[in-house]
Amino acid sequence: MNAETPPTAAPGPSDAVGRPPVRAATSADAGAITRMRSAYVLSAPFTDDWLRLSTDELAPRLTPQGDARAFVVDAPDGTLAACALGLISPVLPAPAYPRGQAARVQIAATRPEFRRRGYARAVVTALLDHLADVEDVTLFELHTSPEAAPLYRELGFNGNPALMRMTRHRPPADTGAAARAQPVTTWVPPQVYADSLPRAAAYVCLYLTDENDRPLQLHSVYSPGHPWHMVGGAMDLGERPWDAVVRECREETGMSAVGPPRLLATVFGVPRAQRPYSTLQLIFDGGRLTAEQIRGIRLNPREHDEVRVLSLAEWEALMPARDFVRLRAVEEARRTGVAAYVDTWGDA
Repeated sequence: MNAETPPTAAPGPSDAVGRPPVRAATSADAGAITRMRSAYVLSAPFTDDWLRLSTDELAPRLTPQGDARAFVVDAPDGTLAACALGLISPVLPAPAYPRGQAARVQIAATRPEFRRRGYARAVVTALLDHLADVEDVTLFELHTSPEAAPLYRELGFNGNPALMRMTRHRPPADTGAAARAQPVTTWVPPQVYADSLPRAAAYVCLYLTDENDRPLQLHSVYSPGHPWHMVGGAMDLGERPWDAVVRECREETGMSAVGPPRLLATVFGVPRAQRPYSTLQLIFDGGRLTAEQIRGIRLNPREHDEVRVLSLAEWEALMPARDFVRLRAVEEARRTGVAAYVDTWGDA
């Protein structure tokens, strides 16, 4: 932080571009910012006691000597229409943030009646510019909702699905009436809860054979680590597993998958260095194809360049060990009628 330099206000409205009238916040704005946080950021609003405590905590930090910086847009009635608050903290330096100065965007809120006027973008941009240009911050962090994520991406923020946010709260000591009065809740916003869940990618496959029960597989043009595999691929967001099977079968072979769906195997893969998320594969029975149907397969040249039908022994010689374990388990599941479960995908 630069204790000698007060926050610099963003430019006022311009006739040429019509920018919102953003100004730097002072200690006098602590109460209004706290009320904005309570009303539009927190999952449960503050009680009056907690509003007072939070205001008293924030006010001295909104000074040149403090660690808080904020920018606001005033409403015509003298309250705040929008605000953005950042908290500055030292961190150990690294090549990506050599100054060792970090800031977390703690609050970004706009009253509903003032939304879609560019106020959120204006206050956040003013805050980030000040933190970078005046406070010498090189690492910026925040948590966002799905609705606000596009704005932050435009401002240079990037999410990392490999990282899982975790929090730990120490049970507070009894600090008096305010602590007792504030309701305790375990509810968290849906996006915060979603961010805490393990990351996993979902895939579907269709197990096809010829009339002699020899497995049919496709040769990949883009995956040298998995040269031969069943028809299938990743599920699209919101797509049901069998719908994904039908789509992948049509895209990769030109054929239509015919139900009813019959699940043969579930395959789980642990995260790895080059793939920092788990995988879950659902493998369905696609039935037996005639020689004429196999000859009629139309491959997508951007994905596959060959289709083969071989015995298990012949496939074992062509496939990585972990891929063959899956194929053998699926073959056994169809033959015995007992669904397979494989949880060593990615271990080999």
